Amino acid sequence: MILPVYVYGMSILRKRARDLDEDYEGLDQLIGDMFETMVASEGVGLAAPQVGKSIRLFVVDASRMADEEDPDLEGFRKVFINPYVIDEWGDKWSFTEGCLSIPNIREDVNRPAWVKIEYYDENWNLHEEEYDGTRARIIQHEYDHLEGRLFVDKINPLRKKLISPKLKAISRGRAECDYKIVFPKK
Repeated sequence: MILPVYVYGMSILRKRARDLDEDYEGLDQLIGDMFETMVASEGVGLAAPQVGKSIRLFVVDASRMADEEDPDLEGFRKVFINPYVIDEWGDKWSFTEGCLSIPNIREDVNRPAWVKIEYYDENWNLHEEEYDGTRARIIQHEYDHLEGRLFVDKINPLRKKLISPKLKAISRGRAECDYKIVFPKK
C-alpha cells in the first residue's frame, strides 16, 4: 500500500526516532509499504518518520541511479532497522539532494565521503558496514531523518534564507507533487 509522505513542518520529522523490537507488529508490511511508497514517489530512500512512524527504520533502493559513473548503486536495495552511525570520515563533498518530505526543493549539501553504520536487516541479522560515495550519502540522508534532522539543516545559511518562503509555504499546506502527502494541521 502506498503511504502518504509527511512534509516539512510536521513535528514527527523533528523528533529522534525510537528503537524497535523484533516483535514490532506489522513490520514486514510496513517495510513493503515503504518500498512501494518510495518507488511510487520516485525516491531512493525513505525513513519511517516520513510516513508517520517515529521508529528507527529506513529503506533504500538506488538501483535506478546506477550508471557507468556509479555502478555500485546497481542492486543497492536494503532495509536498515535500528541503525546507528558509528563513524563518518573523509573529505566532504557536495551533491544536490532532494527529499520527499520537502517537495520540489533541491540544494547542495556537503557530507563526509564515508560512513560506518551498524544496523539489523529485515531478518534481524546484525551488520556493521562501511559505505562511500553516493551510497554513503543516501544512508546519511535517511539516517538524519531518524535523528530529527533534514537536509535543509545542512545547507549554506544564505541558501536556507533564500528558500525559507518555499519552506514556509510547504509547512502551510501549499505544495504540489505527484505523490500523496500529509501537511501540518493549521
